[in-house]
Amino acid sequence: MRPGRPPITGRFRGLPARRGIDRYGGGLKARRMVTAETRPTTGYAPVNGLQMYYEIHGAGGTPLLLLHGGLFDIDQQFGALIPGLSATRQVIATDFQGHGRTNDIDRPLTAADLASDVVGLLEHVHVEQADIFGFSVGGATALHVAIERPEVVRKLIVSSIAFRQEGERPENKAAVGQMTVDMIAGTPMERAYRAKSPHPDGLPGLLDKLGRFNEGFPGWSDAEIQGIAAPTLITIGDCDAFFLEHAVRFLQLRGGDVNGDFVGVPASQLAVFPGTTHFFGLSRTALVLDVVLPFLDAPLPAPATATA
Repeated sequence: MRPGRPPITGRFRGLPARRGIDRYGGGLKARRMVTAETRPTTGYAPVNGLQMYYEIHGAGGTPLLLLHGGLFDIDQQFGALIPGLSATRQVIATDFQGHGRTNDIDRPLTAADLASDVVGLLEHVHVEQADIFGFSVGGATALHVAIERPEVVRKLIVSSIAFRQEGERPENKAAVGQMTVDMIAGTPMERAYRAKSPHPDGLPGLLDKLGRFNEGFPGWSDAEIQGIAAPTLITIGDCDAFFLEHAVRFLQLRGGDVNGDFVGVPASQLAVFPGTTHFFGLSRTALVLDVVLPFLDAPLPAPATATA
C-alpha cells in the first residue's frame, strides 16, 4: 500500500458486474456482428519491441484511430461503436502494450511511450494523418500525440482525461494504484485479458504498471493546451473520475465556453454524458455516436489570416 492512501478492499463500485451486464445497450460486453462484408483487416505492427495488434474497418474519408483505456481492449471499449464509426470512414483500432492481443515488454506504461507506439503504427499502415479518438489512458496518449506530433492529428477526441494531475479525483488515483487481480476477478476485463493475451498470467504486472501510469509526469501547461492545432472534442461523464470544472477549463483553453450566438460556435467542444461513470464512459452507444460523428464530419475551420 502506498503511504498516505486509504485502504481499499473488495471490488470497485464502478466496475462492471462479474457477468458483464451490458449497461445502456453498449459498452463492455458489446458484440460486433461480423460478416464477410464487415470482417476487419487485422495484423501486427512491429513497433518499439512490440507486436502491436491492430484492426482496420471500413474505407474512405480521413482515417480514425481508436485508442482504448487501461484494462480494456478494442472490443471492450469500441466494439459497439465501430460499426457506426466505420460506416463512412476507415477506422483503425489497436491494442496497447500489454493489452488485448499485444504483448508486454520490460517498459513502464507512459503516455509518451504509448504515443511513440501509435505514431509507429500509423507509419506501418501508411497513414500520414488521422483523426484520433482516445479514452482514459488512450485519451492521454492521443493528447500527447496532438501536442508533440501535431502534423499527425487532424481532429482530436479525448474522453475522460485530465491534462494535469489536479483534474483527477484523489480517490481514483488511490484506487487505481491499489487494484489487484482479486478485485477484478470474474469481470469482463479479467476474462478478456486471459482469453486474448499472449501471456495470460501477466495480469498482476499490467495492473502494477497501470497503477504507476505516467508516474512523475506533471501534465501539460495552459500554453501547451492552447497551442494544440487540432480541433478538440472533450467528453466526460457527469460522475467521472475527473472533475467537471477541469473539463470546462480544458474547453476554455481550447477556445470554448463562449456565447456562440454572438461569436459563432468554436471548433473545440465539450460533451458531458449524464448518469455516466468512468468505467462506462463510452457505453451509451447512440449518444456517443450522436456527439462524435457530427464533430468528425464538420469542416475544418478556415485558417486564421494575418493582419497588418
